[in-house]
Amino acid sequence: MRPSRTMAVIALLTASVAVAACGSGQTGSSGGSTPSKQVTMDEQQATKRAEEIIHQAVDGMSPKPTLKRTGLSPLGACVADDHSAGERQQVALSYQLTGVPGTEAKKLVRQARDAWVKLGYTFQSSDADWSDPFPSVSMRTVPDDFWMTAITGVVDKAKGEGLAAISVTSPCFAADGSGTADPASFRQTATDEQAEHRARDHSSRLYDALQVRHGATQEGEGLATYQDGEETYAHHTWSTEPLPEDAMVRALARAQAHFESLGWTLRQVPTVTGVPALLARNAEDGSAARLAPSVDGTLRVAVTTPTAPPGSVSV
Repeated sequence: MRPSRTMAVIALLTASVAVAACGSGQTGSSGGSTPSKQVTMDEQQATKRAEEIIHQAVDGMSPKPTLKRTGLSPLGACVADDHSAGERQQVALSYQLTGVPGTEAKKLVRQARDAWVKLGYTFQSSDADWSDPFPSVSMRTVPDDFWMTAITGVVDKAKGEGLAAISVTSPCFAADGSGTADPASFRQTATDEQAEHRARDHSSRLYDALQVRHGATQEGEGLATYQDGEETYAHHTWSTEPLPEDAMVRALARAQAHFESLGWTLRQVPTVTGVPALLARNAEDGSAARLAPSVDGTLRVAVTTPTAPPGSVSV
């Protein structure tokens, strides 16, 4: 990453920390949405298709895992719509693959990848790093553009034990099921949509690591694109439900362990709440994240990713 880009990301996240500490939901100006590819879908169709994609990956696995649903209600507001009033929704299904030894997690992720590749689905950026004991793979369906991820969460790093999980997110669709809907994944350029997916992928893994509930959407939260000079960034923000201070501290400790296991660099920043905010940076793709305790008890989360492909980012 060039120094100017590094400073821009750090500045954006540091500013977000200060804003969150004051209890505000504002995140700055948005780049707005651009015209996107249209599909027709409703909640029932989206749920059925997401379940199908899950089973396409899981049904042929060996050893055979048991699906354990995670997360809240699968139906939610379209995260690509800033200041959404509920006109569009999307379905997101997540499952842990349980009932198998922890040493098999990597094998299950590879099998999910192989099943999806066989069906002609495509990678978001590149295949997983299979030399990593805890790999992840992100793909999309063709032609209906569902996003899916198979990941391994670390259970015992020393013993090489993990827990595999799989998630599928639908395109956005009209809340009343009457009209057309456009996938949240489609943006103006290929690099924009790749950056948006990386930001959401980091954000999703962080949500799993925190182990706390997602709060009501605040004004200005969601997925947006920001311009800083010649550089463009995808920025995903959301909040947890209000937490007692001890629960906040434990959640931040889990987040820190998550980032450390992935090799992110970390630092803490004081806030007016007395609980330090956590800033993290991924040197591999230039992403940065901030987790900031707010005076209203919520934990404000922001992930910023530059649109430059990972291979072009240097430290």
